[in-house]
Amino acid sequence: MACFIAPAAEAIVTTIATSVVKKKEKEADAGVVSHEETHDSVSGIRFSEKLGWLNKMLWGGSALLAFEHIWHGEVIPVFPFLTAIKDGEVSGMLAEMGTAGIGMAALVTLVWGGMVFAASRIEKRSADAVAEEK
Repeated sequence: MACFIAPAAEAIVTTIATSVVKKKEKEADAGVVSHEETHDSVSGIRFSEKLGWLNKMLWGGSALLAFEHIWHGEVIPVFPFLTAIKDGEVSGMLAEMGTAGIGMAALVTLVWGGMVFAASRIEKRSADAVAEEK
């Protein structure tokens, strides 16, 4: 019924966080004297880009879930937009959001955490290889 709302809410929060982090990264770059001095070795993936991965996963999953709910007639084009609210099954809708929606959002976030961990390990291995060459 409305399980896509939980990942969409997390996507909104992470989108705002991404823009804040990106702004702070640009401010930090403005204080750097020389671009070559900071990027002469293997450069890592910025945290804002990693948050972008999470945003894309959450927005994509939410859009797919919303499309599936529209396809099955659970989201309607008239107020109150969700059939559960129209039929008076608010408790069932909230239960689905609390179990399926939060579970899916948590799973996507865990998968993203695994991706960030793997990327960090690869970056560290590359940095170690560059350090050994010098």
